[in-house]
Amino acid sequence: MISGAHVILYSQDAEADRAFLRDVLGLPGVDAGGGWLIFKLPPAEVAVHPTDGPPQHEFFLMCDDLDTQLDEFRAQGVEITRPVSEQRWGKLTAIRLPSGAELPLYEPLHPIAHSL
Repeated sequence: MISGAHVILYSQDAEADRAFLRDVLGLPGVDAGGGWLIFKLPPAEVAVHPTDGPPQHEFFLMCDDLDTQLDEFRAQGVEITRPVSEQRWGKLTAIRLPSGAELPLYEPLHPIAHSL
C-alpha cells in the first residue's frame, strides 16, 4: 500500500535551502540523523502531463491566495523571480531559494485532488 510521497529537491546549498523551508515556509520537519532534515509537506497531488521531449519531473507549491502569499514573501525579503502569469489552470509565479534555484508556486483554478 502506498502511504505517502517523498519529494527530493537537489540543491547546491542544501543547508540554506533547508533553513528556508523551515524558517520562511514554516514547514515542520524531523531530523533523520546528523542534521539531515526531512520536512512535512502540505497535502499533495500528482499529475501526469504528455511531453514530446525527455521525461522530467517538476515540483510546485500550491496557494489558496497567491497575491496574499506573495505579499507575505516580499515582507520577508523573498525574491519573486517571475511575474504572475494567468494560465487556464491557475496563476503561476516562482520564488528564489537561497541556493539560487527557483521554486514555482501557483494558485489552482482547476478542481484540486489533494483533499479527496
